[in-house]
Amino acid sequence: MQYTFYELVWLYYIYSFIGWVAEAGAAACKRHTFVNRGFVNGPLCPIYGAGAVAVAVFLPELKHRIAFLFLGGMIITTFIEYLTGRLMEKLFQRKWWDYSKERFQLDGYICLKNSVLWGICSVAMICFFNPLFCEGILWFPQWIGEIVLWVLSGLLIVDYIGSALAVLGLKKKGGRIEQITKELRRTSRILENALTRQIQKRMVKAFPNIGQEKSIEQEKCAPRVFAEGCGFYKLASLFFIGAFLGDIVETVFCLLTTGRLMSRSSVVYGPFSLVWGIACAVLTWILYRYREKSDRYIFLCGTFLGGAYEYICSVFTELAFGTVFWDYSKIPFNLGGRINLLYCFFWGIAAVVWMKGIYPKLSQWIEKLPVKLGKLLCICMLVFMSVNVVVSALALNRYTERQAGKEAETAVSVFLDEHFPDARMEHIYPNIILTQ
Repeated sequence: MQYTFYELVWLYYIYSFIGWVAEAGAAACKRHTFVNRGFVNGPLCPIYGAGAVAVAVFLPELKHRIAFLFLGGMIITTFIEYLTGRLMEKLFQRKWWDYSKERFQLDGYICLKNSVLWGICSVAMICFFNPLFCEGILWFPQWIGEIVLWVLSGLLIVDYIGSALAVLGLKKKGGRIEQITKELRRTSRILENALTRQIQKRMVKAFPNIGQEKSIEQEKCAPRVFAEGCGFYKLASLFFIGAFLGDIVETVFCLLTTGRLMSRSSVVYGPFSLVWGIACAVLTWILYRYREKSDRYIFLCGTFLGGAYEYICSVFTELAFGTVFWDYSKIPFNLGGRINLLYCFFWGIAAVVWMKGIYPKLSQWIEKLPVKLGKLLCICMLVFMSVNVVVSALALNRYTERQAGKEAETAVSVFLDEHFPDARMEHIYPNIILTQ
């Protein structure tokens, strides 16, 4: 079952509300008082909605393979929870939840108990609740539903902005509400209003960790060299290097295994495999703090994360472009032709080789660049790659239209037909398969 955008937005709000009810109920049972556990002030927990939409987009084809649906839902939702926790701590310099006291937890962001629960919920959503909710959505005219969604989205955006401003106004000093309010009066007239103070009081009550002083080790230090640590410029540099090396590695691998020299690029300009580039950046960001762990630990993380990542990329490209760029159906132990066990192990091996061997060397070389030159190179490459991705997406879309017999109707279509004819597109993407 494929969901429409209209249905996905409704599912986002429905599950955000259900998540808020569950969080508020759990907090009420634990503290014997009502606590609004959402980041926003309304009765919504957006992280639940985001997880539900991700499951609805990427996993519906696993409806009849319950074990894989459970595992996929467990991985995707756990990743969203981990990513959200780290990003919010990065943005607001505070930890919003902490599972450090739970068994089998990871940095307090995620724990096995919750991950198993998310897997069970994913199965329930795909098999039972989503069809039920989608039927319910059809009970009222779509134009009314769209108006309701626009109103809800507008209110949510305003709520997000107000909550974010309130949290950013919380200073390190003091964990008590009186100290926070006193500090706010000194620092910002914008935040000197009763509504914002109420939001801040609710935030500290719901998430006690945000009122705690951040340790010295966590303080952001001014970079002494270019791309020090694992920041934006380091990850951007790794993205470009990984995209180039990934394309070369895949090309050589195909040449050795099939005897054919074929393009493995994701874009129309240059030998760049975006799948590998994004993987290098994201996996480095996730595994950076665990780089001193054992090879076995890195291998297992790489196997699961790499397999989930490749599966998501496969679904996304098929939904976005109506094309399949790889198909593992003929390889044993595959899942819908999107991933297979052998290549998942390759991801694990690649993670070990990358984090233990390649990354440390690359990191040292990157940090040797002059700060201004390094930033300029990254910005130029980002602009180039952004244009490259847009042109590639347009060329792929026009290729799909040509296969359906649609004539060029705009100047852009004529340009694409002239510069990216079928022969060129099939040379760049030799394994392309149309699904629409």
